[in-house]
Amino acid sequence: MPKMKTKKALAKRVKVSATGKVLRHRAYTSHLAHNKTTKQKRQLRKGSTVSASDLKRLKDLIVK
Repeated sequence: MPKMKTKKALAKRVKVSATGKVLRHRAYTSHLAHNKTTKQKRQLRKGSTVSASDLKRLKDLIVK
């Protein structure tokens, strides 16, 4: 059976940390920034980890 290929669309959006966690960017940052508070925009700059329920689904798509 051939090797599993990595889903490149997902690989461009997430990164796997050294401990195995999947890191992602936050939503709501791309447009309409003038309606958002400075605090909200600052907190959206930080990355986040993928939730545990999504992690099960994404592990097979990111083959290392």
